[in-house]
Amino acid sequence: MTINYRKVAIVGCGFVGSATAFALMQSGLFSEIVMLDADMAKAEGEALDISHGVPFSKPCDIHAGDYDDVADSSIIIVTAGAAQKPGETRLDLIKKNVGIFKSIIPEISKRNFKGILLIVANPVDILTYAAKQLSGLPDNRVFGSGTVLDSARLRFNLSEHLGVDPRSIHAFIIGEHGDSEFAAWSSANVSGVEISRFCEMRGYFHDHDVAKDNIADEVKNAAYDIISKKRATYYGVAMATKRICEAIIRDEKSILPVSSIQHGRFGLNDVSLSIPVIVGKDGIESEIPFSLNDEEMKKLRESAKTLKEVIKSCDLDVSEE
Repeated sequence: MTINYRKVAIVGCGFVGSATAFALMQSGLFSEIVMLDADMAKAEGEALDISHGVPFSKPCDIHAGDYDDVADSSIIIVTAGAAQKPGETRLDLIKKNVGIFKSIIPEISKRNFKGILLIVANPVDILTYAAKQLSGLPDNRVFGSGTVLDSARLRFNLSEHLGVDPRSIHAFIIGEHGDSEFAAWSSANVSGVEISRFCEMRGYFHDHDVAKDNIADEVKNAAYDIISKKRATYYGVAMATKRICEAIIRDEKSILPVSSIQHGRFGLNDVSLSIPVIVGKDGIESEIPFSLNDEEMKKLRESAKTLKEVIKSCDLDVSEE
């Protein structure tokens, strides 16, 4: 089947799926957006509502559909899953959402899908691994939104602290998109200037480590804070998903910390987590020589261990190292 590079599908029309469709409608990246949901009326209503904004944007056919309608999509974005509740960790969602994926992913793969499967539902690392196992698609074409949003939150918080444009900040959150994630401070910089040195330039001469720890904790707890206030997060992740789609559709070769299956990098195997990679029209195109110090390596391995322990409880035929 020929891929339609101007077509995207979104499976799941809850807060995240609908916000993503709205962001993509405004982006002009696609001329067709297909929305799927277990509740067809919900998909139809969201598609109709978003369609009414098309006269203020660029031409785009936005409609509800079924799995037969999405087989030729360039990207299928899966946001379907149970919502994270106040007080509930992302990993608490695992068994419910793996069960949902066991009904969704085979429906996609049986239609000889040739595009990219982008997982956005939580817990995204576990569900990315599940999608790979259930779909049989090549690793480069199955990946998750990972810590793209977390890294954006880090850059935003740093920009507030340092009084500088967040687009000039280069810093990543890596590992799990969740409680074991961490900031890779050893490689963080502001347009080539090391973070601690830039802090001093801004008048912060002491307690750099304390400030960095506080900022990293704010990033890690951002979702919990938002959920406690408004019950869900969706605008930020919708923008992160749009950014990933831009990198794919425009073949940008952008470096993004998406969640991908690991095969030996940093000694990690049979787990999906976020380390920066190059993303383009073929999905994940290559790794980059990303460096970590000893403390960060320890945190990454601990994050991977946490995820692997959960994976083993999910009946996904995980191979042993």
